[in-house]
Amino acid sequence: MTALLKPTVALATLSDLLDHLGGIAPARVRLHPALGTATEADVLSVHDQEQCLCELVDGVLVEKAMGFRESFLALALGAALRNFVRPRRLGLVTGPDGTIRLAAGLVRIPDVAFIAWDRLPNHRVPTDPIPTLVPNLAVEVLSAGNTAGEMARKCHEYFMAGVELVWLVDPAMRTVTVYTAPEQATVLHAQATLEGGAVLPGFTLYLRDFFAELDESNNG
Repeated sequence: MTALLKPTVALATLSDLLDHLGGIAPARVRLHPALGTATEADVLSVHDQEQCLCELVDGVLVEKAMGFRESFLALALGAALRNFVRPRRLGLVTGPDGTIRLAAGLVRIPDVAFIAWDRLPNHRVPTDPIPTLVPNLAVEVLSAGNTAGEMARKCHEYFMAGVELVWLVDPAMRTVTVYTAPEQATVLHAQATLEGGAVLPGFTLYLRDFFAELDESNNG
């Protein structure tokens, strides 16, 4: 297994590193362990000691951008997928803390993921806290801290690893961008229907109803 998207030139400054990571904010980059030396053990340690979710990119711990609305939508989408996947015994659906090793030195945490049974070792739920897995579907729910460069990099990594379908959910714009390849995307607005395509044939989600959950209240 080899790492994806290794720098082709040496990174001389912090600015170079931030650009390499997709133009993310400096506040999301952990300086301890020293840049370039972090490991998967550090990912687990930071989570256990600080309840902070970090991804691992080229020896750097990058805090996962999160938010309340994003978590809410990720859970709603994950529930819809699970309700479709489980009765058909298609595989597993994971949530916003489902840490996976996409390649050596590359740990990502998609907000939602679907992994078919044939991609799971021995067709069983992994016991490793950071298993080597390539989801069939990876979903990212955009937070304020995410950048276009970061998401483009993630999409590229997902497809390079073997992911077949990527959904980028934008709560602010109420859209879902469906990627079937890094450069092949369709933007679905709230009036559209999200479909599972070849990955989850028969799955549909009416986006108007899905995003309407953001407007729910209980005012009596």
